[in-house]
Amino acid sequence: MEEEIDLKELFEVFWKKKAIIILVTILFAIIGLGYTKYFVVPKYKSATTLLLAQNNSQSSMDTTNEITQTDITLNQKLVSTYGVLVKSKNVIGQVLQNLNMPNMNEDEVRKNISVKAVEDTQVIEITYVNENPKIAYLITAELAKVFSEKVVVEIYNINNVYIVDKAELAVEPYNVNHIKDILIFAIGGFGLSCAVIFIFSLFDTTVKTQEDVEKKTGLSVLAQIPAVKIGGKEDE
Repeated sequence: MEEEIDLKELFEVFWKKKAIIILVTILFAIIGLGYTKYFVVPKYKSATTLLLAQNNSQSSMDTTNEITQTDITLNQKLVSTYGVLVKSKNVIGQVLQNLNMPNMNEDEVRKNISVKAVEDTQVIEITYVNENPKIAYLITAELAKVFSEKVVVEIYNINNVYIVDKAELAVEPYNVNHIKDILIFAIGGFGLSCAVIFIFSLFDTTVKTQEDVEKKTGLSVLAQIPAVKIGGKEDE
């Protein structure tokens, strides 16, 4: 029963301070809008997927043209190796040379490349992030091309990598979501204002009502002295 009374009192404290809570929430929402519009640098992501399939030499030797479990296991093991090769200096250098972008830093390009193997498949997803959507698209497309047509053939002397989904030009930045950012800031403002009000009320030891007297002393209030106006002033 005591817990219900405390919760009710806490709700009443929040209700009395509702104007402050609303103002702080709105203020934080405005800050969130400013943050997402003026401080978040828009970045664009382009992605392409590659499939590791049976190579041509195997296909010509196998009259049934069936892919064995050994082929699948081998290709799945090669996925991690291929992921490292995509981000190699040789591949990135060739990509920048093909695109005539000698001024771009190779380490910066490598940092923005992400290679992910789709679990339990022979598929690799390559993504590249850049502040310019066209550059993101061009580098992603060229990475897939250079890797599948040049590197794998030269190193492994096989031709078993095929582009499934070609890179596309991103229309919207992937890291900007105005509504989401505003909501996060608004919720943060709401939570912060409630927390501050709760802390202040927790350490507030002043007696304001009859209930406060009974609660702090454990005694019943027998009478109250009403406020009396003396000389035009209210005295208690």
